[in-house]
Order: sequence, then C-alpha cells, then structure tokens
Amino acid sequence: MAGFHHVEVWVADLTQACAEWGWLLDRLGFERESSWPEGESWAAGGAYLTLTTSPNLSGAVHDRRAPGVNHLAFSVEGAAEVDEIIADAPAHGWRRLYQDRYPHAGGSDHYAGWLENSAGFKAEVVAARM
Repeated sequence: MAGFHHVEVWVADLTQACAEWGWLLDRLGFERESSWPEGESWAAGGAYLTLTTSPNLSGAVHDRRAPGVNHLAFSVEGAAEVDEIIADAPAHGWRRLYQDRYPHAGGSDHYAGWLENSAGFKAEVVAARM
C-alpha cells in the first residue's frame, strides 16, 4: 500500500506552531494523538503529522523558497469548507496568500486557498469537489 506514513515538521517556536498548526489540523479533521515537551502529533486517514522542535535547528524561520518542502496540501470535502477555513485563518495566525486569484490560483479547475503561518510555512486547502 502506497501513501505517507507521517510528515515531521521542525519548528523554532513550538508554542506558536502548536497554536497555528493545531487550529488548522483540528479544523481539517486531524486529532491530536500525543504531545511531549518537544512536540505533538496529529493523525488523520492513517497518517500523522508531527510538530517538533530540536536543538539541531539551523534557523528560526522556514524558507519555502529554498530547496526542500514548499508547502503541505490538505483536501477537504468541498468549496464551502475551503472558504470557511480561509476566512477563519487570520484569526489563528495564518496569512492568506494569492487572494487576488482566490480560489483559482492553481487554475480554473482547481478550487483552493493558500495560507502562510508566522514561521513561513505554507499550507494549501483544496476542495475535493467544486
């Protein structure tokens, strides 16, 4: 069976990351499965995402334009859910991206919204059905 087992996101400010990512992951239907002093894990669909800090971090800000991961994309049921999440996101530390082309910045047949959190991580919320 192919698929992701987990994704681990290293963060500089765990408290801020858990507040921002925690809101988004909860809103997307993930459940927090565990937490420990250096991180927490959120699961959905048989996979999980871990937010963790490490003394081995090379910097305090994620640069999505550098080689590596640019963004994580999450699917939701439909366009109304994308709209609700994108509307609520700024109150939870996320900045809306590409609003001049929302919701079709990815093309006319792609209904999605993009967000960036305070640490520079980008997330995309995609409607499974338009």
